[in-house]
Amino acid sequence: MNELVSRVADNVGISPEIAEKAVGMMLGFLQREADDGAVARMIEAIPGAAELVAKFNGEGSGGGGLLGGLMASFGGGVMALGQQLMAQGLGMSEITALARETMAVAREHAGAETVDQVVNSVPGLSQFV
Repeated sequence: MNELVSRVADNVGISPEIAEKAVGMMLGFLQREADDGAVARMIEAIPGAAELVAKFNGEGSGGGGLLGGLMASFGGGVMALGQQLMAQGLGMSEITALARETMAVAREHAGAETVDQVVNSVPGLSQFV
């Protein structure tokens, strides 16, 4: 288990397995939605992040039932990611803590400027991190 997953699991209070999947889903979402150059630099800088994206990038990206369909029709975005993470058993406070902890680790490895560029390129993300 890598540093990012360990820190998220410990600081959010969730199992390492859920942390690993949730972080992978979140980073995969960012890879799809954020500024390409900035998110590539960020993922490359975080040890183990590329592997998490490769493993979980497709998780939760389809389906989602009626609400998932509605969110997709409105562009999906952060709300759709939130629904996918809730489907993994996380509550809103845990999702917010997950996002904040993930971005804190990203800032340590990739730098604040790169992470801010990623966050600012995804509509609505800044309110969670």
